[in-house]
Amino acid sequence: MTIFEAIIFGIVQGITEFLPISSTAHIIIVELLFGYNFPGLAFEIFLHIASVFAVMFYFRQELWAVITGFLLYFREKNAENRVQFLFGLYIIIATAITGGLGLILQSQVAEVMKTPPFIAAALLVTGTALVFIERFKQYGNRREENMTFIDSILVGLAQTVSVLPGISRSGATVIAGLWLGLDRNTAVRYSFLLVIPVILGSTVLAMGEMTSDFWFALGTGPLIISFIISFVFSLIGIVWLIDFLKKGRLIYIAVYCYVLAIFVYLFVQEVPPTI
Repeated sequence: MTIFEAIIFGIVQGITEFLPISSTAHIIIVELLFGYNFPGLAFEIFLHIASVFAVMFYFRQELWAVITGFLLYFREKNAENRVQFLFGLYIIIATAITGGLGLILQSQVAEVMKTPPFIAAALLVTGTALVFIERFKQYGNRREENMTFIDSILVGLAQTVSVLPGISRSGATVIAGLWLGLDRNTAVRYSFLLVIPVILGSTVLAMGEMTSDFWFALGTGPLIISFIISFVFSLIGIVWLIDFLKKGRLIYIAVYCYVLAIFVYLFVQEVPPTI
């Protein structure tokens, strides 16, 4: 992998991770356009780690509040700690659902989910979901103190589907949250904090793929550059998504998903495994 390619991969991962357009699909598309086909998900997860660091940095105060409130609730069962305790519990529940069902779903479609037709179809699904939530559903006003276990279960199920390239994780969780009546800030906050345990868990599972062959084939220097670029542009992507939601522009993202789906189906070709 060249330095130029590493920079492109980093920019694409960072910008697309938090916009509801599926970062995994975009990374695979760029791989295919560059003539690569990296087996497994090691490269995608490697870049996702940079995005997780960006979330932890941007939402450091909210993350600290959830962690401290969750732990303090065992000693001081006041109203404020209870809200954070339950919010943390809802993150754990959604993560457990995604981890368990996601592994099953991924194993069932592993051979076909990196193909252009599959990605194109999944992008069409994402675009349609965005149109639906933008045009036919009013945003709610429930905050984290009003969330329930049902919310965490349904958002966890929505997040599970996002293991498929082309189904946006942020899109699936934010849309599910909005559909359940959460206000925009709560839906976005819940979605962003959910990505931390999901990606960290995926990293543990993918460690076996990050062998010396992986580092040698792609190059240590390009991988580090790609990681740093991904971190920086993930911060930009976070701000961008929040701005999109404030201004109600999901319909434009839906159109982008439709156009990209057509492009992928017509012009992106499969290539043999690279490493």
